[in-house]
Amino acid sequence: MVLLKEFQVRGKRIELPIFLPDATHGFVRGVSTLDLVSCGIKGLVVNTYHLFRDGIVDEIKQKGGIAKYMGLPREMMTITDSGGFQVFSIIHNSNNHYGYINDEGATFTFDAERIIQDFSNSRGAQEPKSKVFDRRKIELTPEKCIQIQIDIGADIIMCLDDCTSPEMSEEEQKKSVERTVAWAERCKKEFLILIKNMKENERPLIFGIIQGGKNLELRKKCADELIRVGFDGYAFGGWPAEDGKFLHDILKYTCELMPDDKPKYAMGVGRPEDIVNCTCMGYNMFDCVIPTREARNNRLYAFKSSFLSLLRKPRKPSGKNNFYRYVRVRNANYKEDKKPISRHCIGICCRDYKKSDIYKLFREKDKESIRLATMHNLRFYSMLMEMLKRK
Repeated sequence: MVLLKEFQVRGKRIELPIFLPDATHGFVRGVSTLDLVSCGIKGLVVNTYHLFRDGIVDEIKQKGGIAKYMGLPREMMTITDSGGFQVFSIIHNSNNHYGYINDEGATFTFDAERIIQDFSNSRGAQEPKSKVFDRRKIELTPEKCIQIQIDIGADIIMCLDDCTSPEMSEEEQKKSVERTVAWAERCKKEFLILIKNMKENERPLIFGIIQGGKNLELRKKCADELIRVGFDGYAFGGWPAEDGKFLHDILKYTCELMPDDKPKYAMGVGRPEDIVNCTCMGYNMFDCVIPTREARNNRLYAFKSSFLSLLRKPRKPSGKNNFYRYVRVRNANYKEDKKPISRHCIGICCRDYKKSDIYKLFREKDKESIRLATMHNLRFYSMLMEMLKRK
């Protein structure tokens, strides 16, 4: 297997592997664009479904696309998640209480109170825009999904897929694969229509998503059909763990089904040890909310002294991390600690602050505590990517 080291999109040279934090609603909570750049972040994932539900797609389009809307530098890559994960997290997980899917697409239904509460939680208790109050039903077809993503103007757009969990029945997985392939064909058709007048260096890339749960035959069927349709890259779809156990064999098998000359995207894989392991399989793109969410919840990452040897020779995780540790900096034992969070880190948080400083900021509920903690975790991940590029 020859690992892909880079690819081009819209004149941007993207080095692999790459980790992309989730900017679900068009921002990464607690940090600025300049903060992201200083952390070495090379790309972001925004969510088609949430931006559409927030009612800001037109505003993004008017500003010239998501990169300009967020004030991102020219070289930073953007990906739009299609909304397929919300098919799983909102519709499948609620037993169709908040929507339903059929061969035409996915329909999400909400009451106004739920919409307002969800929007307030995601925005930090800001008032939602008036149009959000009336958005009680969202219909997302493959064609609509691609149209929205083209309007958002991301560098890579994802096909709409019927995302499942490993626990779902074989019959449900089979139906998911059938829908995912049919939707992918419709996505590709709509994509070609919408980019026909674009110059080659202006057009985004489009990725297909491989479903099939834990069934190897279904994974192969889905991959073969998507490769037949033809995409610029391929992604592992579905929840990557069952009962807290990482689905190593399924991810490995799915990766082997993907063409080696295309990017291989392990969607939702975010634990550091899982990323290291997945790069050994051949995956080279990752995204997850883990580093930013855990920064807000007193879980900061610090490399152990042995991390260099592990990165030189990655191995299958044992279930416990063995090259990093957690620093719960809000704990009282760090009140007088004058050491940095990690002596191996070269980020601003460890360069200019001690554990006691961060502890005090959290105790005082200073917003700077969230900013510094988030920057620290993102720098940990960007350092991990830099090391993996050299292995």
